[in-house]
This record gives sequence, C-alpha cells and structure tokens, in this order.
Amino acid sequence: MDFSPTQEQAALKESARRLCERDYGFEQRRHRMRGAEGFSRDLWKTFADLGWLGAGLSEDDFGYGGGPVETALLQEEFGRVLLVEPYLSCAIIAARAVVALGDPAQKEALLAPLVAGEKLIALAHNEAAMRGDDAAVRTEARRTDDGWRLSGRKAFVLGGSSADILLVSARTPGGVSLFEVPADAAGLEVVAYHAVDGRRVADLMLTDVAVDDAARIGPEGGALPGIELAVDHGVIALMAECVGAMDAALWLTRDYLSTRKQFGVTLNTFQALQHRMADMLVETELARSMLLRGIAALSDPDPRARRAGVSAAKVQIAEAAVKVTGEAIQMHGGIGVTEEYVVGHFYKRAVLARGLFGSIDLHLERFAAWSRKAVA
Repeated sequence: MDFSPTQEQAALKESARRLCERDYGFEQRRHRMRGAEGFSRDLWKTFADLGWLGAGLSEDDFGYGGGPVETALLQEEFGRVLLVEPYLSCAIIAARAVVALGDPAQKEALLAPLVAGEKLIALAHNEAAMRGDDAAVRTEARRTDDGWRLSGRKAFVLGGSSADILLVSARTPGGVSLFEVPADAAGLEVVAYHAVDGRRVADLMLTDVAVDDAARIGPEGGALPGIELAVDHGVIALMAECVGAMDAALWLTRDYLSTRKQFGVTLNTFQALQHRMADMLVETELARSMLLRGIAALSDPDPRARRAGVSAAKVQIAEAAVKVTGEAIQMHGGIGVTEEYVVGHFYKRAVLARGLFGSIDLHLERFAAWSRKAVA
C-alpha cells in the first residue's frame, strides 16, 4: 500500500511549510498572541486566499475537493510553528459539524463565508462535566412559540472568543440538538482567555438566548452523531498538529546538541544522549504511522469502529508527543523551560492536546470496549 502524498498534496504541504517559515517565526507568534484577538486576521485572510480554509471540504460543500489527508498535512505544518489561528476549531471541527448536519441552505449560509474567510465559526459543545462524554449535554433548549430559548454553560470552547457564529449543542425533548447562535445574541456572555499553549478559548454563559426554529441545524434531538463525527475529525487534526510539534522539537534538539559544548566536546558525542535522540525519532515516526491509521478510521462506515480507530490514534500520538517534547526540554537544560525559548512551548501544546476531547483513560476505555465486541 502506497501512503505517499499525491502531487497536489505534496504541493499543499510545501506551500504551507514555506509560508510558516517566512511568516510564522516564534517572535511573530508571540506578537500575535498579545493582540486583542490572540491571532492575525490578515493571516487568516491569506489562508482563505490560498484555499486552505476549504482544503478539507468537498466541492459540494464549498470546498476544494480535499479531505482529512489535506487538513492533516496542513495541521502538521501548523504544529511545527505552534499556530494560534483558529484553523482547527473553525475550518475543521465547526465546518465538519455543518457538513454532517446542515441542510443545503444552511451549508451555503455558513460554509461559503467560512471558506472565504469572511466569518469565523466555532462548535460550542464541551461542558465542564462532560469529561469527554459527548452525550452528557446539560445545556437546555426550551421550545417557545417562535423558536427556542437556550440556557446553560459551555466550557473551553476552541475559537469561541473570536467566532462570529457559535454552533451550540443543547438538550431538547428528543435528545441533543445543535443551534446557530450569533456571537452578539442577547443573553450570551463570552469569557475569553488563553489556554496554556497560547490558543484563545472561551467559556460561554447562555441565559434564555432566543433563536428561531431555522437556527436549528439538523433534526431535533438527532445532532449527536454529527457532533461526534466533527469531534473525531478534530481529534485526528489535533494529532497531526502533535506530529508536527514532535518533529520540530526533535530537530531543534538535534541542532542544539550539535552546537552546545560540555567538557570540550559537543553534546551529540555523548552516547547516552544519542540513544535518547534515537528514541525520540522512533516515537515520532511511530506517531506519524498511527496518524495515517487514524485518518483511515475517519472513513469507516461503522461509527463505533471509527471512534475506536480515532481513540487508538489519540492515545498513541498524544502520549508520544508529551514524551518527545518533554525529552526535548530535558536535553536543552535550563533554557528549555524559559518563556522566551520555543522548545518548552511544544511541550505545552502536547500536554493540552493530551487532555482535549477526552482523557487518555477515556480513549483507552473506548478502544477496549470496541475491541471486546469485535472479537466476541
């Protein structure tokens, strides 16, 4: 089986590498993080002009005919520079939720401006008590004569601080439903803050937020499968980002050991450090292979098998990312933990990724449950 990228995919990866190397240095990133929104709107528009915001969507969904492979290639390059723009939350997770649940009119109203870079959209599904259980929605939507009223809290919403439109999950009489809520809706409070890895996230408080029935995306009570699919795409994209971060940390450490001297020789001459570098390389390549398995799982028609494949990738890659980036800090010594040096920030991203979209224990349990059923 040939896993080599196509000519178009290789060109996409190369263009992303060139832009990130030219326009996304570590100091440029720190400057963007200190801005009002925590990222660059100008760069976001560049992403749109290059077609990256629609790289993972079909032409029928206002994209450019790509899929998870294309978004993974981009995410790997973004992981190398620790991107803080809301690509994961908007162009992947929110977009996939609309693709899975939206009707043609909703897709046109939401996806066309998203791909053009005119609107930012975020999926507001996570809640503090969920702990990775996507069905544990406590936010409620109450039926009214002219629509719905939403009340509840959402926690750690990726991209929520800058979104123009929020896709809010809520419990209705028939189950979990999804609603389109403007960011300036009356009764909606958005509390923005930086996550440990530099991303801007938000907590949402909804108090009788009124929306009409046309704001419901997908069937009443039937949104959970589409939300789970969108989250699965997000998990794999996040793991691609981790692979990029691991690779960058690996070669940054290689270069450091090649120049830093101790006892009159460079550190890369010490056999113990050579062995640790070899272990980092093996972990990175294993993670890259597992990423391919995770991408393949996204197309599995059986939702349980798909989720199990995604969980396997999450466990393997997230744990490896924490190990590799942690080793990078150790081999850099004191400079590795300073805010002004990039290597420690790779570790922060890996630690956050390990906890996003469910803990390692949750994903192990999900994979084990599917495995027991598969062999029964």
